[in-house]
Amino acid sequence: MVTLCVILAVIMQALDTTIANVALPYIQGSVSASSDQINWVLTSYIVAAAIMTPPSAFLARRFGRKRVLLWAIVGFVVSSVLCGIAQSLGEIILFRLMQGLAGAALVPLSQGILLDIYTLEERGSAMALFGVSVMVGPVLGPMLGGWLTENYSWRWVFFINVPIGMLALAGIIYYVHETPTDKATRLDWLGFGSLSVAIMAIQLFLDRGEQLDWFSSGEIIIEAMVAFAATYVFLVHTFTADTPFISPKLFKDRNFSISVVFIFIIGITYLASLALMTPYLQNLMGYPVLTAGMVMGPRGLGTMCTMFLAGRLIGKVDTRWLLFWGLCLSALSMYLMTGWTPDVSIQTIVYVGFIQGSSLGFLFVPLTTVAFATLPTALRADGTGLYSLSRNVGSSVGISIVSVLLAQNIQINHEQIAAYVTPFNHAFDAWTVKSMLDPVTASGRAALDAMINVQASWVAYLDDFKLLMLLSLSVMPLILIIKAPAKPVQDEALVID
Repeated sequence: MVTLCVILAVIMQALDTTIANVALPYIQGSVSASSDQINWVLTSYIVAAAIMTPPSAFLARRFGRKRVLLWAIVGFVVSSVLCGIAQSLGEIILFRLMQGLAGAALVPLSQGILLDIYTLEERGSAMALFGVSVMVGPVLGPMLGGWLTENYSWRWVFFINVPIGMLALAGIIYYVHETPTDKATRLDWLGFGSLSVAIMAIQLFLDRGEQLDWFSSGEIIIEAMVAFAATYVFLVHTFTADTPFISPKLFKDRNFSISVVFIFIIGITYLASLALMTPYLQNLMGYPVLTAGMVMGPRGLGTMCTMFLAGRLIGKVDTRWLLFWGLCLSALSMYLMTGWTPDVSIQTIVYVGFIQGSSLGFLFVPLTTVAFATLPTALRADGTGLYSLSRNVGSSVGISIVSVLLAQNIQINHEQIAAYVTPFNHAFDAWTVKSMLDPVTASGRAALDAMINVQASWVAYLDDFKLLMLLSLSVMPLILIIKAPAKPVQDEALVID
């Protein structure tokens, strides 16, 4: 029952990472926002969650893990209701920030509870359950969001959190016991503040750079300088302070350090590809919102199947082989997507999505097990916070990067393709072409421009898919330096009376 309650809380938080994706065009029209502005509905949530994830360990030690978890659920549900009744873009972004701040503690604290109540031999299966709850939310989010938007309203993608949150709240109140508190513990405000400023400055730099023509803008230069300075202060303070915000001892564990890099790349490749798929299906292929959500659903099925399979294989098969197989499936799915056209069949989208979802099961479960197998118990709370931070930052940075590259490549491709529209191109001499695409007439130029826009966008999406494929391949060498512990760190499971 403890497992069920904390997993409900995690699913609620993870669901909101992508459930609004398919509803973005409807939200955009409702609040009269531009395509650049509406992306803040996604990134504001992820950035806020990234900033507040590391302090979750301090809050749990200072006030008790159960109390923090309960307040996080209450704050998340209340901010979800506020998002649902928002009347302007500014209000939605503000309430999404509140959602991210409130829900940031849900994932690391829930993971800490599961690591405590299960023995070392049972953690493979426990992390499989946890992995399903973390990753199936983003996978099923578009499908559920599409159904709610189609049948009710985009506001229901936020209201759906109310019943889930109430169930999780009641279960945690009844079944989860409080942990001891340490009133003497203190938060390293300089470390926390510098890290928060660095994350916000980097996100602003990436999101607004394309709009303001990068370093030709004073704002972008200031954001870059602030990001560099804050990162420098954070790193220097971390390695010189007596009690830093993030303990350097975490990085003495080779497996944990590698896992943090690994999960950062997974955050980029997986959630960035999901952010690309929604506009690809709706804008280029013309799918209705519900259809777009449904064809993305098989990713969830693939993830659930392989997560439970990977949980069973942990301890029987070298985790490095599981990670290698997961990266191969991820790279394969991205490679197949680089061959798509706006006329790709639904069957192709479904089976490629299933392959991509399957890759996640072979990555997330073994990686989480490897990350904490040799980490001392005293560092586990800090470790779960940093691990979740890396995944969230990877997701927000990945979405921003692929969005920037998409916008840039569409312009470049449009210019290159339009260069062939000249009086000397004999393709326009054919009467069948000239009757519809005559560049001399206004209707012909409009039809030509629409066709060029589709082709320019299509090629830009393929370029992004290719980049994500290369990122999946780039982390393969890290598998070679993961150390298989001869004797894992033993610790006693927390007894729940």
